[in-house]
Amino acid sequence: MSCPFCAIPAERIIDRNESGFVIRDGFPVSQGHTLIIPYRHIGSFFELSKPERDDLFDLLDQAKLVLDREFKPNAYNIGINDGPAAGQTVPHLHIHLIPRFEGDMADPRGGVRYVIPSKAKYWKDE
Repeated sequence: MSCPFCAIPAERIIDRNESGFVIRDGFPVSQGHTLIIPYRHIGSFFELSKPERDDLFDLLDQAKLVLDREFKPNAYNIGINDGPAAGQTVPHLHIHLIPRFEGDMADPRGGVRYVIPSKAKYWKDE
């Protein structure tokens, strides 16, 4: 099976550094949904070297600045699906940077906790 992230066309890459690159998600959950991807084909965040991790976080910071200017989101979700049990469908590490906008959900509380919906709501409504 070929890896879609190892064969990204150059025209899709919007930023890069020594360890990775940035693209817009092909199936965005919000306007501007962005992926930060290492060049090295690894499956897990925990396989990154320290320099690779630093480089990817630099790209994450830069991508956020671009999204702030372009889309002016109110907030962000940052996520990694690390392993099939966590929902990873492409076995090449990638970091999701998902812009969030006021009103895009009726009640966004719980955020990433909704990966297991029955565990998401931990607060009491008054």
